[in-house]
Amino acid sequence: MLDDDSDDIHPLFHGAPGSTEFKKLRKRIVRQTREAIEQYGMIERGAKWLVCLSGGKDSYTLLAVLHELQWRGLLPVELLACNLDQGQPGFPATVLPEFLEKMGVPHRIEYQDTYSVVMDKVPQGRTYCALCSRLRRGNLYRIAREEGCSAVVLGHHRDDILETFFMNLFHGGRLATMPPKLVNEEGDLFLYRPLAHVAEADCEKFAQSMNYPIIPCDLCGSQDGLQRQQVKQILDGWERNSPGRRQVMFRALMNARPSHLLDPKLFDFAGLSLGGKPAEEDSIPNLR
Repeated sequence: MLDDDSDDIHPLFHGAPGSTEFKKLRKRIVRQTREAIEQYGMIERGAKWLVCLSGGKDSYTLLAVLHELQWRGLLPVELLACNLDQGQPGFPATVLPEFLEKMGVPHRIEYQDTYSVVMDKVPQGRTYCALCSRLRRGNLYRIAREEGCSAVVLGHHRDDILETFFMNLFHGGRLATMPPKLVNEEGDLFLYRPLAHVAEADCEKFAQSMNYPIIPCDLCGSQDGLQRQQVKQILDGWERNSPGRRQVMFRALMNARPSHLLDPKLFDFAGLSLGGKPAEEDSIPNLR
């Protein structure tokens, strides 16, 4: 699949560094993406995916890897890249169209001034992200329907998923996160996150190494104190003190045990009886 000596390579990878370190990084990202696509049943042969491109490191990584898998015959779907220009002041509107044209990537650029709506509706001092995200998602669903797509594909990675879990835990009072695959409320579109197993640091190294034209996500102005940034700082601290902690916590999201939680909707605690099949013993490691 990833023969480093082959000249057969998608234009999105032309100019890739020839170092062993980069080759290992690229292989890891492609392998992890393919694993997530297969594990969560994302492939529907002959389908069309709307691949959302913001111009950030994660969406560039997503775009490149999906096209590489398609190029290799491992992703039998049609890909349409889409950027939603939301009218933020200073947004470099020509960067993505020029990049996509140069790379020969089928795409659609859509302009919708949701920025003005957000600025009008959100009180001063409050964060814009929630409303901005909802407006963006609604427009992307509309575009997907117009283009005959069955799925909207986002560039959220492992760290986004882990951070969302802790945000729900700390602020929402629930155990939940971004799933790799879900169906929208209307029931007519899938939402996929193929980078679910990929670390943010790998996306950053990859995009920087490829010298993609990154568009920063700070056009709305600095919003210090966001809950996600606070959670990210906590996780960074844990990772510094115990390298690999993020991956261990992420694996826990794939290893839920309803009988060892407290939700009676997930496990029939009232129906437990003596003499029946026992639940698994507690497996909390000895921390002494």
